[in-house]
Amino acid sequence: MFGKKPTNPSSSPETPPRDPKAESGAPEGQAGYIPIDDFADIEAMAEGAEPEAGKTDAALSQLRAELDDVNDRWRRALADFQNYQRRALQNEQEARRQGVIAVLGSMIPVLDHFDLALSQKPADAAAASIIEGVKVIRGEMIKALEAHGVRLINPAPNAEFDPNKHAALMRQAAEGVEPGRISAVFQPGYELFDRLVRAAKVAVAP
Repeated sequence: MFGKKPTNPSSSPETPPRDPKAESGAPEGQAGYIPIDDFADIEAMAEGAEPEAGKTDAALSQLRAELDDVNDRWRRALADFQNYQRRALQNEQEARRQGVIAVLGSMIPVLDHFDLALSQKPADAAAASIIEGVKVIRGEMIKALEAHGVRLINPAPNAEFDPNKHAALMRQAAEGVEPGRISAVFQPGYELFDRLVRAAKVAVAP
């Protein structure tokens, strides 16, 4: 009773001690061995951490396509806006021309009356003074119209006949005028910039 050693109930001579290498399946003498089954888990972790190369290229291609589409739409919108600005400017200029033409159309008969009065020979000094005053008024009116782009068409004798600006009413010879050239002006013409408002009425030497 006193000569026996106490026994440990948790251990048994038949149960060998635990070997971590044996449990993991590592061959004897190879430290840090990783079981083959664990490689599948490592590859799965790697695939979850970084996208595949094919997926990255597809995403970049999609982004480039979207960027090209946005740039194309921006260029079209810019071109449309520039066309709108150009049309708006042209409409504004045309409206201004039409307004000046309307005013000029109402002023031409008045200017014709001035020209008719100035073609008369004064009978005395008083009439000559009045005609000089009328000439000054007519000149001021012409200057006011010229400030808005109106130009007077009043060719001098022997000037070349231009069918785009002159209307020949008759043939009339004049001293020092070559054949086919303007010999007299009955009514001056008017043009606005490059647009003819009224042709000058002239006579042409035969």
